[in-house]
Amino acid sequence: MLEAFRRDVTAAMERDPAVRSRLEVVLCYPGVHALAFHRLAHRLWGAGWCVTARFVSHVSRFLTGIEIHPGARIGSGVFIDHGMGLVIGETAEVGDDVTLYQGVTLGGTSLKREKRHPTLERDVVVGTGAAVIGAIRVGEGARIGAGSVVVGEVPPNSVVVGVPGKVIYRDGRKEAPRLDLEHADLPDPMTKAVEQMLDRIHALESEVQSLRRALDQPVEPDPRP
Repeated sequence: MLEAFRRDVTAAMERDPAVRSRLEVVLCYPGVHALAFHRLAHRLWGAGWCVTARFVSHVSRFLTGIEIHPGARIGSGVFIDHGMGLVIGETAEVGDDVTLYQGVTLGGTSLKREKRHPTLERDVVVGTGAAVIGAIRVGEGARIGAGSVVVGEVPPNSVVVGVPGKVIYRDGRKEAPRLDLEHADLPDPMTKAVEQMLDRIHALESEVQSLRRALDQPVEPDPRP
């Protein structure tokens, strides 16, 4: 645990330009504190002390604003920057040298006692407010943009943005088709829907008028005796 703590402190110093000293990291970085609490809670969880482990993680959440289930597996050299509001679920797996920003959610999609949270491989970066949901895998070196919602597999060395998340770069090459930014030519689905409704209304009005005219015509008497 001590060696893992040292790696976490070193990761913060390497990835945060605001750091001035190791002492500052040890005393003032809630992400480092949350990881230290989690490593203790995870050991207790593995030893079968589940309630005690949950209590330790609860104290950690109270002190740091970061919620990590004691069952989650977290590698070394992980950096949680700021971290307020970050949530990591029970069956989540976070690889070495991963960076997580505040508001990130590694959430589950199943009520069954099975693998239901994501796996983040080595050197993944997840931006502020992003959500990675379900038992999916985020490949090594991938980058998840701030505010994205990822619900599908992410290939290694790719960049994912949007809701739902889409791969826009992979291995340094652009994946998404080029966007047409000629605003004057962009279709307006709302206007098109309204136009279709108006056309239908006009057609119905014409039918109603035809029926009214037919009903208003006098009925000629039958010439037969």
